[in-house]
Amino acid sequence: MKYSIWTLVFLILACGPDKKYHSSTTGIQVKSSAIKEVIDFQKNLNATFKNPETSPLPDRYRKDFEGLDFFEPDTNYIVRAKFERTPDAIPFLLATTTDEKTEEVVYGIAHFQLNGIKHKLEIYQTLDLMDTEEYKDYLFLPFLDETNGTETYGGGRYIDLTIPEGDTILIDFNRAYNPYCVYNKKYSCPLVPRQNYLRTNMRAGVKAFNRD
Repeated sequence: MKYSIWTLVFLILACGPDKKYHSSTTGIQVKSSAIKEVIDFQKNLNATFKNPETSPLPDRYRKDFEGLDFFEPDTNYIVRAKFERTPDAIPFLLATTTDEKTEEVVYGIAHFQLNGIKHKLEIYQTLDLMDTEEYKDYLFLPFLDETNGTETYGGGRYIDLTIPEGDTILIDFNRAYNPYCVYNKKYSCPLVPRQNYLRTNMRAGVKAFNRD
């Protein structure tokens, strides 16, 4: 995870009445591919948590770790959002769970509809990372939703994104993960800005961590 230290569903085109079967098959293939990518993401994240070199888990949790608790993969939570770039945005300091602050800038705003509701989310670029080759295209999406404190971590979750080429951006909420400070208090994690609160139940991605 890019924030470990703070820690496609494309359009399915109709092919006409004489190609109905072909169109249906294509839709199934696209959906299956998206689900496989989510499952691969979950496997990779679990592998990171099992590896003592990369895991945020203290030894007492990692030795019995079998896997994170995820919502079932759901392509309804993969959205292609309109991406409004904000080149004139002023950098700001984002508070964290410790005394540290991270310098961020709003790189753009994502507009989309989900669960019958229109939403918008600010997407950030971390200025400390943008000059590094590895993270030069990295964008940070923290968000809150109505599952927080019950099904998911109360402080919200994160999604890692890449700067898109056009005016849309693909957001897969199945890839939402918890800040590393959920697992270990030694980490400093950015707090989710209140404007990134989604007034819906985002039942996708990683669930709350059970220490029992």
